[in-house]
Amino acid sequence: MVDKVNNPRDNSPMLLFQDDGGGMDPEGIRRCMSLGFSNKKSKTTIGQYGNGFKTSTMRLGADAIVFSRANRGSCETQSIGLLSYTFLRRTIKDDIFVPMVDFQILGGQQAPLTYGSQDDWDDSLRIILEWSPFSSKEKLMQQFEDLESHGTKVLIYNLWMNDEGLLELDFDDDDEDILLRNQSNTTVSSRSQSHKEMVQLHFSSTLRYSLRAYASILYLRKFSNFQIILRGKPVEQVRIADELKFTKSVTYKPQMGMGSEDVSVRITIGFAKEAPVLGIFGINVYHKNRLIMPFWKVVQEGSSRGRCVVGVLEANFIEPAHDKQDFERTPLFIRLETKLRHIILDYWKNNCHHIGYQEINSKQKGSDKHSNGLKQKAQQQPFAGQHVIDLSADVQPDVHVEKPVSLNEANAVHSVMEPTELSEDLEEHDSFDILAGTSIEKLSEENIQLFGRREELQRRETELKQTIEDLERELGEAKRKCTHLVTQLGIQKKQEQTAQRNVI
Repeated sequence: MVDKVNNPRDNSPMLLFQDDGGGMDPEGIRRCMSLGFSNKKSKTTIGQYGNGFKTSTMRLGADAIVFSRANRGSCETQSIGLLSYTFLRRTIKDDIFVPMVDFQILGGQQAPLTYGSQDDWDDSLRIILEWSPFSSKEKLMQQFEDLESHGTKVLIYNLWMNDEGLLELDFDDDDEDILLRNQSNTTVSSRSQSHKEMVQLHFSSTLRYSLRAYASILYLRKFSNFQIILRGKPVEQVRIADELKFTKSVTYKPQMGMGSEDVSVRITIGFAKEAPVLGIFGINVYHKNRLIMPFWKVVQEGSSRGRCVVGVLEANFIEPAHDKQDFERTPLFIRLETKLRHIILDYWKNNCHHIGYQEINSKQKGSDKHSNGLKQKAQQQPFAGQHVIDLSADVQPDVHVEKPVSLNEANAVHSVMEPTELSEDLEEHDSFDILAGTSIEKLSEENIQLFGRREELQRRETELKQTIEDLERELGEAKRKCTHLVTQLGIQKKQEQTAQRNVI
């Protein structure tokens, strides 16, 4: 459950996150609120670095207080932890100090559960009462009343404000949502006001400022064992793959390197249901069921090719960045980007006629004839100081001008783009797309080769360092042996000299 509640101290808004899960015992809440701790090594969970809770709460507000009740066998506990930037700043703490208090429930009665001294427990409670929204122990205990027998409640308060002195989060414009202030008014390029409104209302746009829209596509698979309730209303989950038409499934097997397990990834691709009225496009990349990159533009924005093509995949073979909003730029990621670009352009070429564009194959013959004429002319009269571009057969089939198949179909999208405008737009971009796409693919391949070269050099550098260490160790050993031999020779020489003197 996610909601807005009021701070009892000053009536300012607080963010509430509450669940009825298993809760955290005293050890669990300490792990949660400790920087850099994580025991999530599962192939199905996304946590890895142990900083998600801390960085996310601190991004929303200066302070957070956590209440958690857990049942572990016959042991029932209640724990409270305070993560307060305000407290640390105003008391000028050199280290991050997180006060926590625990209670054990025995016979329906709460008893302090201490892991250090009673004085430490009392100090932690005093700090929580002074710097949290709750000024008495009784008010703190009231926060456990709606947690039933187990669960966790997080309250984030002293929410951040923007440069204008207004809360970054907007709770007023929509009683059933939490919005990022002013983001919903972002300018959208459009040919008409009605089209602009349609674009702004689509979840591909609203997810950038609406928590409800973002939560609706946050998980790849339908969740059956839990529900997200935002401001009193359940979030309706949207599976992006179900919002597509003329879908196609493509299997991608990334090159994981020697000794790695074979990985097979299924990519679902299709046209947005609103095509061609809305030019929504992009790939939605999930990692372990969690959305990382929504509507990732792997083809050039503004290009005619790839218009309205949307894809979905779960990329568990690459690692997300620490903020879970992007992926690490590794050779695997670059190869994935290049492959996705090929898939989109190939899908568009073979299926664009389904949404009102003329089928490409029917125009190839005329295009080939036209390009051959251009090629001959260019070879006869090249520009001074310039290279002649060879429009070979390998590239030419992609040169095409898409336009609506019929006047009726063109009228269907009249409010978005006039047929002549659409044709002019496509004619303007197609030839450039081919050359630009080829350049991008070449750069991607060169990038991959450079990454591989860098890894090889790093490996060789490591080997050379190891060799140097081995040689230095052998040299040190040889020096020790030499010193030992010199010492032994000296002793032996002295013994011989002593023996000679004794004989004399």
